[in-house]
Amino acid sequence: METRKGIFAGDNPFEIARAWLAEAEGTEINDPNAIALSTVDPSGLPNVRMVLLKEIADDAFVFFTNYESQKGVEIEASGKAAFVLHWKSLQRQVRVRGPVVRESSAASDAYYASRALGSRIGAWASKQSRPLASKAALMEAAAKEGLKHGLNPKRPDFWGGYRIVPLEIEFWAAGEFRLHDRFQWRRAEIDAPWVIQRLNP
Repeated sequence: METRKGIFAGDNPFEIARAWLAEAEGTEINDPNAIALSTVDPSGLPNVRMVLLKEIADDAFVFFTNYESQKGVEIEASGKAAFVLHWKSLQRQVRVRGPVVRESSAASDAYYASRALGSRIGAWASKQSRPLASKAALMEAAAKEGLKHGLNPKRPDFWGGYRIVPLEIEFWAAGEFRLHDRFQWRRAEIDAPWVIQRLNP
């Protein structure tokens, strides 16, 4: 195996991912932490949507959502997900696949408390992914939840974090003449060592 240099160098894929995200924070106009999150329904049909990645931990990638949303239901059923981070400004992407577990209640409480009050009330008001009669109905629900929960609402039981614990992480960077650089980190199970290989573009 050739020596990985420059932006691909390092022995820890989470540290490499954090470094790439930090660099993107200086170049991307909006939401450098936006991921295209993919799940599958019971028939195996994929779903993908944009979600904000909130943390690259030492062992997982963390985001928050309504557990009763379509993505939440599909994650709970399959226990797996995949996503891609893509930065047009850097011409790079990071792909991740693996099992998913719920974030701890304490961590979910802490992140929920850090959000703007309107967003905290919105989490109570929105029956995410389910049919909605009108925008006015949503606004009315938000007003009712705001009166009910006040200025310091607790986190809903149906809202919190997920941790994607990867079995695969791929780092991709554009190259001249479409001769891109791709390095895949792969392990058979969570506690297994990483196997790193260069892939054809």
